[in-house]
Formats: sequence, structure tokens, C-alpha cells
Amino acid sequence: MKKPFFITTAIDYVNADPHVGHATEKIITDVIARYHRLSGDETYFLTGSDENSLKNVQAAEKAGVSTQALVDQYAGAFQNLAQSLNLSCDQFIRTTEQRHFAGAEKMWKAFRKEDIYKKKYSGLYCVGCEEFKTEKDLVDGKCPDHLKEPEVIEEENWFFRLSNYQEKLLTLIENDTLKIYPEYRKNEVVSFIKMGLEDFSISRSVERAKNWGVPVPDDATQIMYVWVDALSNYITALDYEKEGELYQKYWASESERVHIVGKGILRFHAIYWPAMLLSADLPLPTSIYVHEYLTINGQKISKSLGNVIHPDELVEKFGVDGTRYILMTALPYNKDGDLSWEKMTEKYNADLANGLGNLVSRVIKLSEKLSPEYIVDMGSPMISQEIQDLLGEYRIAEALQVLWKEVTLANRYIDEEKPWELVKTDQQRFDTVIGKLFSDIQNIAFSLKPFLPETADKIQTALQERKTVPLFQRIK
Repeated sequence: MKKPFFITTAIDYVNADPHVGHATEKIITDVIARYHRLSGDETYFLTGSDENSLKNVQAAEKAGVSTQALVDQYAGAFQNLAQSLNLSCDQFIRTTEQRHFAGAEKMWKAFRKEDIYKKKYSGLYCVGCEEFKTEKDLVDGKCPDHLKEPEVIEEENWFFRLSNYQEKLLTLIENDTLKIYPEYRKNEVVSFIKMGLEDFSISRSVERAKNWGVPVPDDATQIMYVWVDALSNYITALDYEKEGELYQKYWASESERVHIVGKGILRFHAIYWPAMLLSADLPLPTSIYVHEYLTINGQKISKSLGNVIHPDELVEKFGVDGTRYILMTALPYNKDGDLSWEKMTEKYNADLANGLGNLVSRVIKLSEKLSPEYIVDMGSPMISQEIQDLLGEYRIAEALQVLWKEVTLANRYIDEEKPWELVKTDQQRFDTVIGKLFSDIQNIAFSLKPFLPETADKIQTALQERKTVPLFQRIK
């Protein structure tokens, strides 16, 4: 019997509109979810918004609106991605929801008493990362990700004894009980653990949090540190507080539990989160896929640089499936990917308009000349084992490369066989060639279902009805 399959994106800070980086993580998560549904697995796909962050409070102050109004506005913008990118997500969790507060408080109370303690602390805090930094983390005294000097914070907080879980985490990760993809990210986590884990702050004062966030149970002076409450969304969304049906099926059972996250938050997901789950005596995720980042014209995506591209801008130009294809193929498995309008347009025209679109329209047009008595036997469509293996390791761009080789081979087969000439000289051979192409295209369409679902459906309809459908038109 197959295990239930639970997959999540990271939840996003909602202090600004989504950009193409956010969109890409959601699309690749959607591909894996759709693939598992296609394989017959009971699948649940969760995404959401991280609303209790201090940076949300600061963005609201800057905009002159209430924090609630700000997070409502931008959470709505992230929720809209489900429709604009055709995401098959089952739920969008907002961490300002009451059920999330109740679940986060329940998890806190489940921590082993010996794992949490209160102490006065002074440290360097980067609001952008929502993380305390050490001097060795800084470059020229600044956070390398946000290029700002961290604030010096001194206050009394609750701490988690991460050091209690050093050996246990090391064993779980080294033996792949908690499997981290790619392998070099696993090695990075292992080496970080071996350097020695330090206890970390899991709360901040109500004053510094501006009284925004999940209250620490039985301590009116403290608000939960954002990463404690944010990470718990993966179970609070499943009704952990009441240990409801979704929680029993997708977390507490023998399920596959997968997190898709960016490399910047690897440590929180591969070390902090599993340690907290161990302390609360709860099951761990079974795997974490850590993706790289997208840049634009070689530069980090940044509001201050003014190079942010909203996903809707791509959809407007390339359509939904065109956008999905461009973003998936732009992000390699093991290094950052780069976007530019020129490269995106070139990719769209070469692979979609000239490649796939041209293949389908040529074959449908030629099929008008099939013998009336010829029956096209396309067999049962299937996804190749190579593509299945690549998807099993979250190698999305590589899986699409394999699929596009099949598109290229089919186009080449047409050029070599010249069916427009065969129809005049050898009707039987013409029928065989077109029959093979129908079968090839049906397999391509079936394999496309997780990646470009609308396009896959259109191609299958075109084959059944033998009518051309508009797929991808060349654009400037």
C-alpha cells in the first residue's frame, strides 16, 4: 500500500508582493505534487504566509498602516498565485489564524522541560534574516544577505537546548532517515552539526516584537521567536492542535513528509525544526529538497535594485504554462539560475513555439490525410523511468530536458520521414509514420501533465479530435 504524500513550500514573509523566486518554488512543489497524484498517491500540497515576522511590523510602520492590514494585503497577493500559476495546492495557511496560534502553543508546551530555559542575552540580530548572527557570519560587519549591520539586542529570552540533539540529528541525517537533497546540502548540514550546535533563542520580548506574534504560554512578557511559530505551520495547518484527520493521515502516520525550501533557510529546516520535533516527541519530515536561487541579469532579486519581476508580468507575456516552463528550466539543480527578458523570450520561442507547438500542429495537420480505415493505436501513455527517477530526486529542470529531447526527436523524425511526400507515394508508410507520431506525442502530453497541465490537456484533446489547438505562438 502506498504511503500518503505530504509536500510543502516554505511560507513567505508578506511584507511585499511576490516575485519570480517565490513563484518558482511554488511551481516546482506543484510539479512534485501533481506527479505523485498522477502516480496514484494520496497527496496533500500545503503553502502559506509567514505573518508574525518583525519585518512585517516594520514594513507596516513604514507604510503607515496597521500590521494586520499589511499582512492581509500581501497574503492575498500570495494566495492569488494559486490561480495565476495554476497551482494544485490543497491549502494556504496564514500564521495569524487562531488554529495556528493554538497549534504553535501546543507544540511549545510539548517541548521537554529540560530543553527550554530562560536567560539574559546580548547578541547581534539581523531583522532581515530573523536570526542572531555571530561575528564570523558577517562580512565587513554586515549581514552578507541583507548588506546591513545587525542590531545589538540585549534582553531576557527563552532558549532551546539545541546542543541536546547534536548526536541524534547527526545520525538521522547521515543515515538518510531525514534525507536532504542535493547531497552537497546534506554534507553542508553534517559539517555544521559537527562544528557543535549552540542553543538558540526561541522568544523575544513583547516590546521588541511590538506585541505581534504568538504569545509564549504562561509568560506574558514573551512572544515566540518567528522561526518557532513559522516552522510549526507544517503541522498546525493539518489541525495538530486537535490532532485531527489531516494530521493523523499526513504527519502522524507512515507518510512521506517533504519540505521544499530555498538554500537560505536550510539550517532552520534541517536542524532547528527536527530538533524541536524531537523534543515535542513528534514525527520528523522524511526529506527536504533545498533549491538554489534565481537572479535577474546576474543580480540578486532586490526591491532596492528595482529588478523585481512579478509573476503576473510573465503570465501576461508568456501565458501560464509558458511561465511555468521558463521558471522551471531557469533553475538548475546545483547552482543559481539567471533570468533576463531576452533569455526568457528566446527559450519560449525555441522550446515551446518552434519545438512543442510546431510538432503538434504539424502532426495534427498531416493526420487529415490518414487513410479512412487506418486506426491509430496510441497504446497506454506513460512517463519514462528516467523522468520518474529525476523527479524522485527533485531534478525538475533535468526532467524537462529529457522530455524535450523526445520533442526534438519527434520533430527530427518528421523531417527525416517527410510524410508530406510519403502521402503521395506510399500511403501505408505514411499511415505508420503518423501513427507513431501520435503515440509519441501522447506520451509527451502525458509526461507533461505535472509540468504544463493545461498544455497537456490541450494536446490530448487535439489528438482525440484531430483538430489543431492554439498552443504557443512566437512572440517578440
